[in-house]
Amino acid sequence: MNKIITDSNKIKEVLEKGVEKTYPNKEALEKVLKSGKRIRLYCGYDPTAPSLHIGHAITLRKLAHFQELGHEVIFLIGDFTAMIGDPTDKISARKKLARVQVNQNLKNYKKQASKILKFSGKNPAKVMFNSKWNDKLGFMELVDLASHFTVQQMIVRDMFRKRIKDDKLIFLPEFLYPLIQAYDSVVMDVDLEIGGSDQMFNMLRGRDLMKKLKNKEKFVLTTKLLTDPKGEKMGKTEGNIINLDEKPEEMFGKIMSWPDSLIVPGFELCTDFSMKQVKEIEKQIKNKKVNPRDLKARLAREIVGIHHNKSIALKAEKDFNRVFKEHKIPFQVKSYKLSVKILNILDLLFKTGLAPSKSEAKRLVEQGAVKIDNLIVKDWRKEIISKKGMIIRAGKRKFVKII
Repeated sequence: MNKIITDSNKIKEVLEKGVEKTYPNKEALEKVLKSGKRIRLYCGYDPTAPSLHIGHAITLRKLAHFQELGHEVIFLIGDFTAMIGDPTDKISARKKLARVQVNQNLKNYKKQASKILKFSGKNPAKVMFNSKWNDKLGFMELVDLASHFTVQQMIVRDMFRKRIKDDKLIFLPEFLYPLIQAYDSVVMDVDLEIGGSDQMFNMLRGRDLMKKLKNKEKFVLTTKLLTDPKGEKMGKTEGNIINLDEKPEEMFGKIMSWPDSLIVPGFELCTDFSMKQVKEIEKQIKNKKVNPRDLKARLAREIVGIHHNKSIALKAEKDFNRVFKEHKIPFQVKSYKLSVKILNILDLLFKTGLAPSKSEAKRLVEQGAVKIDNLIVKDWRKEIISKKGMIIRAGKRKFVKII
């Protein structure tokens, strides 16, 4: 039998660190946790891409906090809901994914999550797939579930109202997405659901359905989002995301490129620092007692250390300093063997993988972001004569050596 930790200070930390809001309220959930009752909780992850990202790590960390208290944690892979596509914050419909693509995407989810959650040993987290019950759901059962909600409840969502205003399509499956997510809570009979604050609408529909079908309270805990200075969340749609399987050097460099405003939220949401430590860092920044760059490097070491390991994080930092402080090439540079001697700069960037397309290659050249042997290439029409040992740089962190 798992020992349930009821220590007030530990529970307070779990319910405050990185938490945006708790429904119906924090005090009610706190009371249950202090009672010693073992609760079942989950967070769902739709495999719409081959990797989890830094935003997912925030909710994974919160699941881990409850796991450490001794509670039953479910890591739910939304292989069914991924085929529909969550409409949250989307101004147009998501591209529908085939089951084969979803299954390919989810292959490494457990491995990536295992850097934060424990799937073995004492009190291991359970992995579940919502296709297990949704594939069996009959049409009449779906109609019956849908009868517990109204069109008005769904249409209040901001993105739906915006689409109607802009005369953009809203597909019926998008309306059904919150219902299907709500059904997950009922089937798993959970006491608590965790998700980012942008998932509040979907999670509260699960709370509604639990009350109607099971006459049971389901708590909802929303976590803060990691947002850029414009208030946009870090995500794959926004193009500023850090994937959890990212190479350590790339991960370190991306964190170092974050604005200073993300330092404190980064320590709170992406590391195991206590709130006391986070507040001390915030105080140091406010009193200008520390260089923000040093704190950012510390943050990058912590995050890379979590998703790789500490020695790899230190190596990534050395590599970063070598490039950006000492203005040298990285210790390890990807090699590429060219089959032609002369080719256009755009073809060169595309062939070597330094640009995903020729249009992106052109943009990089026009921005002055492309260097060959440390000389900026200014003309996208330029023909390049390749030679052995030539170093091509695109942007701040991408290098290729011609062999």
